[in-house]
Amino acid sequence: MALEDELLRQRHERLAQIRELGFDPYGHAFAYTNTIPQLLAEYGNKTPEELNNSQVRVRIAGRILTIRRMGKAGFLHLLHGGEKLQIYVRKDAVPEASYKLYELLDIGDIIGASGYLFRTKTGELTLHVEELFFLSKIMLAMPEKWHGLEDIETRYRQRYLDLIANPEVRDVFFTRSKIIRSF
Repeated sequence: MALEDELLRQRHERLAQIRELGFDPYGHAFAYTNTIPQLLAEYGNKTPEELNNSQVRVRIAGRILTIRRMGKAGFLHLLHGGEKLQIYVRKDAVPEASYKLYELLDIGDIIGASGYLFRTKTGELTLHVEELFFLSKIMLAMPEKWHGLEDIETRYRQRYLDLIANPEVRDVFFTRSKIIRSF
């Protein structure tokens, strides 16, 4: 239990630091231009040259699944609508407050990002961030990402965690709702 208390204390400290940067930790609205599934459907097959020539500007929002910090830059994966998109944050490409926010982010936080699409050297569609927006702070730890949520008791009592951790459960809910709507 001490580990959970320590995590909660750290998250409260980060939340206070985010407020000091001038971000509303539980903002009311964020207008995004596309969902991640829309971006993947529309631009997933574009070549790096096509993306560079068109300089597609977008605003997206999503829950942080992974964070890879590497000096003055880093990558995050955002989840929205059941799909993931990588975003790239570079210190000299974003305002100072946005980079400080990036340094305070945790897995599970919900953020917005604006910028342009490009392909990395590995060919992954990525958003080059020009500005970050803070939408919501996660206060408790996310379920373990590789194995999902395995405890049956927790899966049924905390359904929201099950929907976040297990994409196949989320797909069942979407399919079920489509079937019910068709009647």
